[in-house]
Amino acid sequence: MNRAALADFLRRRREALRPSDVGLVPGPRRRAPGLRREEVAALTGMSVDYYARLEQQRGPQPSEQMLAALSRALRLTVEERDYMFRLAGHGVPRRVPLESHVAPALLRVLDRLEDTPALILSGLGEPLVQNRLAEAIFGTPPETGLARSSVYRWFMEPDSRNVYPPEDHERQGRNQVASLRAAHGAAGPGSPADEMLRVLLRESPEFVRIWELHEVSRRFEDHKTLVHPELGRIDVACQALFTEDQSQALLVLTPEPGSEAEEKIRLLAVLGHETFA
Repeated sequence: MNRAALADFLRRRREALRPSDVGLVPGPRRRAPGLRREEVAALTGMSVDYYARLEQQRGPQPSEQMLAALSRALRLTVEERDYMFRLAGHGVPRRVPLESHVAPALLRVLDRLEDTPALILSGLGEPLVQNRLAEAIFGTPPETGLARSSVYRWFMEPDSRNVYPPEDHERQGRNQVASLRAAHGAAGPGSPADEMLRVLLRESPEFVRIWELHEVSRRFEDHKTLVHPELGRIDVACQALFTEDQSQALLVLTPEPGSEAEEKIRLLAVLGHETFA
């Protein structure tokens, strides 16, 4: 672990960011350039003291999970992330087509979306980052395992389908399978997509039936009807912004201005996960 180089790298990357780059309000009397240490700590979920010690060359070796959180908070490119891992004395994360390191360009857009549901998905349909409104609609997936993927949950956890009306289930199921086929084609044998495919072919007759249609797609429907357990149906337009290699997508869900759906999303913004009266 190169403590001096890691400390200098973290400080310079922190100072290069503006609060607006990570979705924060600048606030008054900001003297220091870039982000404050406490802001980086909050973005990563670590204590301020722990992060300060890293910048002061006296902290313990950070774990790979902590470095991944730092790379996301500091909006590092893949190359910068790999460099930071080396400085911290870890091996470089294996690069695969289904890269889980969130693209900084998509994060910058997501950070500015506060009044409409938005989330970033991996090629396997894993929510890498969600804003508060998206989480209120779709919930929080498990942190690890195949169940992070919406494809896996669709066929193995039927309750996950409740976010869509019953008449949309067949179409959504075909979309899920078509996206997995595209992801599997990009990642190949031995990948997480391949592992998921083998499990679903073994465990889900419904998946097998749709898989045999041989549909391939990474497109998203331009209109979605979502179902909230207490607010009911919410009609939204769906826009997808892909990274250049198509491995990640930012989904932005917007209601028609002045519609009932817009009013429901405004209510979600206020109440979030609270139970409605």
